[in-house]
Amino acid sequence: MRELLKEKGYKVTHARLAILEIFSKSKSPLTAEGVHKELKRTEKNRDINEATVYRTLSLLEEGKILTKVDFRKESAFFELNQKHHHHITCLKCDIVEDFESQVIEKVLGRIARNSSRFNSIKEHSLELFGLCESCT
Repeated sequence: MRELLKEKGYKVTHARLAILEIFSKSKSPLTAEGVHKELKRTEKNRDINEATVYRTLSLLEEGKILTKVDFRKESAFFELNQKHHHHITCLKCDIVEDFESQVIEKVLGRIARNSSRFNSIKEHSLELFGLCESCT
């Protein structure tokens, strides 16, 4: 994580490393509040305040280290900027599952080829919402 921050030209700070460590261990996207709550669990990170978390998330998103995910919620969710994938979210319990689909990627290529105005699709976001097995 140190190298990643240095690569982007960012100063390596305790707060930035602690926040990135939380994201590297998380299996699903997190809000600023969720990150702050995780920081409070560890004695050495308790002094990192919520304002620092918000500033750091904004900086890491700007540097494309984190990606903002839209779950149609009031709070913004973030995750490490990794291999492209999509999410399916339970409408009742908010559990999130990542998935990849070559079929979706092929359909997007077809959409671009069939468009009268666009030659290619540079980026997209697909978020699915449903009910998990526990909530049905």
